[in-house]
Amino acid sequence: MRRAWALVGLMVCAAPLAGAEPDAKTDAAKGQSIANRVCAACHGADGNSPTAANPKLAGQIPEYIQKQLGNFKPAGGKKAERDNPVMGGMAAGLSDSDVRDVAAYFSGQVTKPGAARRPETVELGRKIWRGGDLAKGLPACAACHGATGAGLPAQYPRLAGQYPEYVEAQLKAFRAGDRHNDANKMMQSIAAKMSDPEIRAVADYIFGLR
Repeated sequence: MRRAWALVGLMVCAAPLAGAEPDAKTDAAKGQSIANRVCAACHGADGNSPTAANPKLAGQIPEYIQKQLGNFKPAGGKKAERDNPVMGGMAAGLSDSDVRDVAAYFSGQVTKPGAARRPETVELGRKIWRGGDLAKGLPACAACHGATGAGLPAQYPRLAGQYPEYVEAQLKAFRAGDRHNDANKMMQSIAAKMSDPEIRAVADYIFGLR
């Protein structure tokens, strides 16, 4: 039964990230220059954000960074898929090549590791991460993001070491429909099955993955 449920999780993860251009040429040195000028104040010069409200970008899959920056930009007269005034303003001035270069730079940096802060919820977080919850129709997080949270290039983002405050905020945003730039509403569907304690437990567990 566990193996069958793992296969279900893998099928849920079949949709790739849209808008990625993995074959385009990149210049990480130029990306570093742009990052220092545009991104460092919030995300850190090396992509390790100094504050838990902003995600770590170090070691992130480059196609995922590209997609998110693209989603922050309005397109075709429509609102941005991720409507965020701060990030919208930052992304607006970046060309497609700038976005690729910044993504290449951050992906080459090393994520500073974290450690789970809630010993009382580690087992629940591990259970959901590794096996999901069959009774609730909740797939294992690891099915898409990898056993160690390293992500699955070029489809699903790295989560290992990400701030729990940020992860919790994003899962709740998916659950509420406030964030909806996930392919086929995948994360919205998953988050809708999770309670607040489950979200907090998973977010804390993710912080300790490496």
